[in-house]
Formats: sequence, C-alpha cells, structure tokens
Amino acid sequence: MKVYELLAFNKELLKRIHLAGLRTDDYKYVDLYNEYIERLNTGDKVTYIVAILATKYDVSERQVYNIVHKFGREVFTAKAVQ
Repeated sequence: MKVYELLAFNKELLKRIHLAGLRTDDYKYVDLYNEYIERLNTGDKVTYIVAILATKYDVSERQVYNIVHKFGREVFTAKAVQ
C-alpha cells in the first residue's frame, strides 16, 4: 500500500481528528488514559496515579496531566462530529 492510498482511505477520520485539535500520535496515550480512569475509579489519589503512570509510560508528570486533560474534554467542533 502506498502512502497516498493509506491517507485517502482514512481521509475522513484524519480530518475529524485534526478538526478536534488532536494529533495523530496521541493514540500512544490511550492505554495511559484507560489506566488513569481505572485507578481513579478504584479510589487511588490523583497525584499517586500520575506518579505511577509517568514512570510506567516514561513521560513527565506534567505530560500525564496534559494527556488526562486533553482526553477528558468534550469535542465540540461541529465538523469533527458530523
């Protein structure tokens, strides 16, 4: 498959991701966010969760907070959710 074919096949999805203000490499943090939510639901403290996830996923604690904030927000871009 050529690069063009892959982009053409996924054009609508990529457009929605772009319009929502996301980056295509944000997919790397989906597991981090899932684990954050699971730990939060079991009653762990946020600062503890952030410290554990920062170490586990080899990112800074600030980056974990940024990811949680970004992934937890609603997508209001009308074009992104059409």
